[in-house]
Amino acid sequence: MFNIIKSLLIAFLLVVSSIAHAELKVGYVQMKTIMQSQQMLDIGKKLQNEFKPRNAELEKLDKQLSDKEAALEKDANSISASVLQNKRRDLQRQRLDLERRRTKQHEDFELRKREEINNFQNSINSTISAIGEKEGFDLILYNVGAYIGPRVDITDKVLKQIK
Repeated sequence: MFNIIKSLLIAFLLVVSSIAHAELKVGYVQMKTIMQSQQMLDIGKKLQNEFKPRNAELEKLDKQLSDKEAALEKDANSISASVLQNKRRDLQRQRLDLERRRTKQHEDFELRKREEINNFQNSINSTISAIGEKEGFDLILYNVGAYIGPRVDITDKVLKQIK
């Protein structure tokens, strides 16, 4: 009985030591570098271009409303109090509408930004997986806060292959 346990223990130690001596291929991706990459800047430019017409329209409406308010204040002495009050209420309603439109614009922008970042993150994940499979990595880490030596850093490879 003792010899069987001893034999099993020796066999187990041989298996564990052979696994421990096998070379482990590890890689690391610096997400900070990825998130500051040209690809990420291109996403920002794309979003700015996408929302540029709507921003211009809101600025135009704001300017028109400011001009109307200035004209009303200039003519305030020459019109009756009830007409002045009605025009001020109308301008206030228009200002509130403009603010609602700005809020909606901001919400739409944030939604599109999250969509684009999620798509970019999915692209990063699939690129990392493809590199891992193609180059035989056992482990690729990212978003960790430990010291990572330059020998295992594959960030440049990921940046080159991100679509």
